[in-house]
Amino acid sequence: MINEAIKATEALVSAVPLLGDNASEQDYQKALELVEYLLMNNPTSPLLDIVSNKITAYENTLPQVIAFREEMEALPGGVAVLATLMDQYGLKQSDFADEIGGKSLVSRILRGERKLTVEHIGKLAARFGISPALFI
Repeated sequence: MINEAIKATEALVSAVPLLGDNASEQDYQKALELVEYLLMNNPTSPLLDIVSNKITAYENTLPQVIAFREEMEALPGGVAVLATLMDQYGLKQSDFADEIGGKSLVSRILRGERKLTVEHIGKLAARFGISPALFI
């Protein structure tokens, strides 16, 4: 069994180079395509978890991901959640008139000069369909 497992692992790394050492951007992109395919066609495949974990590990080495995480960790929890949502949805400060108010207030909250109120948190949670606890 050991020899078969080693041979299977070598074949898998050959087929999905991201699983090996020294992965490239191209290996990463191909692995993303594989995960998308597996999600659509074989979501119970153990390969999905293996490749997804390796993708996460690869992304954690990218300078832009490291910088983003450091920036988010420096912010108060609710502000970090708001900034992440803005990034994920491609939103600007002016897109929160209904939940927070004007652009200047959103800017001050993002800079840590003002805090999210309970009302802001409730409206943001409703807008994004998430728990208000994420902002606290």
